[in-house]
Amino acid sequence: MTKHILLLHGPNLNLLGTRQPDVYGSMTLADINAAAQRHITPYDAELRAAQSNHEGELIDLLHDARAWAHGVVFNPGAYTHSSLALRDAIETVDIPVIEVHISNIHGRESFRHQSLLAGVCLGQIAGFGWHGYLLALDALLRRWELLES
Repeated sequence: MTKHILLLHGPNLNLLGTRQPDVYGSMTLADINAAAQRHITPYDAELRAAQSNHEGELIDLLHDARAWAHGVVFNPGAYTHSSLALRDAIETVDIPVIEVHISNIHGRESFRHQSLLAGVCLGQIAGFGWHGYLLALDALLRRWELLES
């Protein structure tokens, strides 16, 4: 069965490639989406990517995903540390969500150390640059493989 994955990007990630390249690297959001698409090509999986700087729109995208997605790879950006509404949405949709961060949030400013979302996510990947998205995709694909065997 084809697995459908939402690749969801939060605030300021539309500026990747130009925003603090020393922290976030030189890959653009389009580059990351294309790499993710190439990465899942060998698998029976389809990817839809979306980005928003608006909390409510991210919530709407998660709600909509209930109707079609089997999993979500989500970089919530700074909402990681502040959004109870996104936490509630993740918990409510009942789809496995993997939280991804390009930088190591635990090695940065102390206010970035806590994720309000991690407790309702399948897992968290942080600090591996844009490759973290691929690691999250691998985690979802492997999980489904194990559940189906």
